[in-house]
Amino acid sequence: MDESSAPVRLTGKQWLICGIAAMGFAFDIYELLMLPLIVRPALMALESAAPGSPEFRGWVQLLFYVPAVCGGIFGLLGGYLTDRFGRLRVLLWSILLYGFSAFAAGFATSAAMLLVLRCTTFIGVSVEFVAGIAWLAELFPEPKRRQSVLGYTQAFSSIGGLMVAGAYYLAVTYGDAFPAIYGGHEAWRYTLLSGLIPAIPLILIRPFLPESPIWREKRAAGTLKRASIAEIFQPAYRKTTIVTTIMMACTYAAAFGAIQQLPQMIPGLPSVVDLPVQQQQQAVAGVQSFQEFGGMLGRVLLAVLAVRILSRRRLIRMFLLPGVIITPLVFLFPATNNIELLKLGIFLVGVLTVGQMSFWGNYLPLAYPTHLRGTGQSFAANVGGRMIGTFAAVVTLGLAGSMPGSTSFSQLAYAAATVGFGVYAISCVASFFLPDPGQKLPD
Repeated sequence: MDESSAPVRLTGKQWLICGIAAMGFAFDIYELLMLPLIVRPALMALESAAPGSPEFRGWVQLLFYVPAVCGGIFGLLGGYLTDRFGRLRVLLWSILLYGFSAFAAGFATSAAMLLVLRCTTFIGVSVEFVAGIAWLAELFPEPKRRQSVLGYTQAFSSIGGLMVAGAYYLAVTYGDAFPAIYGGHEAWRYTLLSGLIPAIPLILIRPFLPESPIWREKRAAGTLKRASIAEIFQPAYRKTTIVTTIMMACTYAAAFGAIQQLPQMIPGLPSVVDLPVQQQQQAVAGVQSFQEFGGMLGRVLLAVLAVRILSRRRLIRMFLLPGVIITPLVFLFPATNNIELLKLGIFLVGVLTVGQMSFWGNYLPLAYPTHLRGTGQSFAANVGGRMIGTFAAVVTLGLAGSMPGSTSFSQLAYAAATVGFGVYAISCVASFFLPDPGQKLPD
């Protein structure tokens, strides 16, 4: 297709494509952000583990990191399958996998069962991100339109965060009116059950969705090369692979090692600690929504700036440089003593950290040719982000016990500040080595 002939307005089918992509990205985050909200009440119910105890911390570490590792391993395989068997097929099956896995997790009878189902949920999410980005990038080859479509559809990820915060608030507030599960009305179970939602419209819309024309034409002509992980470490792509893996690991580390630990800190704030459990969880959902509003603004800001700032290094530094200062300050101060100031602070941290997630969705399709696009994206996202970056949650929880502070809540906040500063600083340094791929999608 001649890029200069791209239509001024999206067609009906293109709007449908964008809608499905937006829904997929929204529920990616919906499924992932369930865990920070439900992990505390779920472990208290399933294992009778007291928050702050070694048993509780051990299960939290497992639930945050093991699913991420599984997602990274199978997500890397999913990137290869995306290049081998097509973007759309892998995209759809991955959404079905995470939807039904989340639903089944609502009926977990032990922490081990919850862990297994969180692993399959994470696998679906990890694969969906890579397949969805490659699919969209190839359906919209004109540079400005592609950047806009990738930027604005990814902005719906933050809508997913707001949706799960709202779903949890509704489950906490009105759970007693819902059908009983195992004789109880536990809000965390209803929140997990809602993860099935994206699978329902997907089954109905599937016949109307096209495969990537670029991938399909190369496959039909027999010119599609075989994808190879080894090839992304050849001289032409080695620097891109290494730097993007490091920087994406740092992006995920800031999210998992700092932001996603926040719901465990809120019940210890002076204005929250003496409230009934239900009101504590409502406060958690309320603060979470501020972070998601910030994340949504960050993604929209990225979408706007991506078509105006051609230098990718300059673009990512607009998020990194403020973040290296703001992130540790938020966790050192308001996260330990002031919930109202914390709402503003976590809003800003959401802007700066979540905006980077959209940056990688815009950058990575430009870094590799068609036959390596899924594999290259998958390595950075799954090895860097899911497997290495998410280990920051384990680091933060491990550091918490040796941090200063009068309570386990403040110790966790100080640990999050330390990890947040460290990974932002590493990413700032790595950004000086980030290759600039230009604006044209490689063939």
